[in-house]
Amino acid sequence: MTTVAAGPAASPPAPDGKGVGPLLRAWRERRRVSQLELALRADSSARHISFVETGRSRPSEEMVLRLAEHLDVPVRERNALLLAAGYAPHYPETPLDDPALDALRDGMERLIQGYEPYPALVVDATYTVVAANRGISMLLEGVPESLLAPAPNAMRLTLHPEGLAPRIRNLREWRGHLLEQMQRQIALHRSDALRELYEEVAGYPAPAGVDDGQPAEPVAWFALPMRIEHQGRVLSFVSSISTFNTPMDVTVAELAIETFLPADPATTKYLHSLAS
Repeated sequence: MTTVAAGPAASPPAPDGKGVGPLLRAWRERRRVSQLELALRADSSARHISFVETGRSRPSEEMVLRLAEHLDVPVRERNALLLAAGYAPHYPETPLDDPALDALRDGMERLIQGYEPYPALVVDATYTVVAANRGISMLLEGVPESLLAPAPNAMRLTLHPEGLAPRIRNLREWRGHLLEQMQRQIALHRSDALRELYEEVAGYPAPAGVDDGQPAEPVAWFALPMRIEHQGRVLSFVSSISTFNTPMDVTVAELAIETFLPADPATTKYLHSLAS
């Protein structure tokens, strides 16, 4: 697995025509790669890349996959490029409960359980929680059942006025971080479901009594923490998101494991005291 840190990204330019050419050009421009640079990476020529982008040349299936790889196109979007070029999708989309993914599910469960007492969870492309450990259950104490079942969503759980939001001491900062994260994902995947979720959670009103989002006193955090109250104590966490390296399945490619690391000694001590 590879830990990733996404940076600011603009939406890819809207293709001005149909077919694989405009789509490839949009991805190339989004990655800020010239036709010549892409050609060198893909062992092709700038002339051929230009012909592909303008529709004067139909790329082979192998060329579509090669260009997509060098442009770091998400797996689901690689299938879309192949379809646009007239080929069958290359990557399967296996349901997570399929027996073929038993080893994957078992591995993820072992991983997040081994991270206890610190919180950890697994989410899919629309932030639906597919697995969580006892550290997450501890943070969710008191959240209404309506937000927890049947398929809880991490963004709703965090930002809903009846979820964790009233207990997050720096809600303004943490909310801004989460919404920016979702915007980057929307730009990358162009998902209608993700955009609808973003519009929903971005429209949640701030819970009554929430402070201005600033720490009580300046602290030299090494990363933006989530400062959340639990049973009268304020716990501080920084999060890390990991994805699978070189995935060959759409479902697997869109899974992410988020772990929460204590940001101060007091949080570490408190979590270990709960575990013991």
